Amino acid sequence: MTRDYFPLAPRYRLDDESPWLQGIDPSRRYWIDVNSSPAHRVSVEGLVVADFDDFKQTILGFRSLASGEQMQVERICNALTIHCLGENCYAIEGEVAGAPVWHLFDRESLESLLMTAHPDWQCAPKDVDLGRRMLMRSWESAITA
Repeated sequence: MTRDYFPLAPRYRLDDESPWLQGIDPSRRYWIDVNSSPAHRVSVEGLVVADFDDFKQTILGFRSLASGEQMQVERICNALTIHCLGENCYAIEGEVAGAPVWHLFDRESLESLLMTAHPDWQCAPKDVDLGRRMLMRSWESAITA
């Protein structure tokens, strides 16, 4: 009997004992170790805004989400969808090893990540390399017509 790989995304909290957030690159992608495993590091699209008014409206929209509601945030190439699953439980869709997953966050953790969209935010110098890795991956991908 063969078992298909079935990753489970834990509920990420700022006070987790296991480190899961590896960084946030300049384009506001959140680099996460799924189940705190560097072997399963993924990047999750983050919030990007044009100006402070957009930032404020998006944060207020997030704070007003009720159970069962979702919020779509458009990015240049794709969108970020935040699902409110219940009180203090939010999900962002993603993919790990080719399998669809929902990364689960408590309110404080997700709001902290979204705050990096503030126009004055700057990534840590060590996180610039995370963006470079994403660029290198895109160059390695085959182009399909």
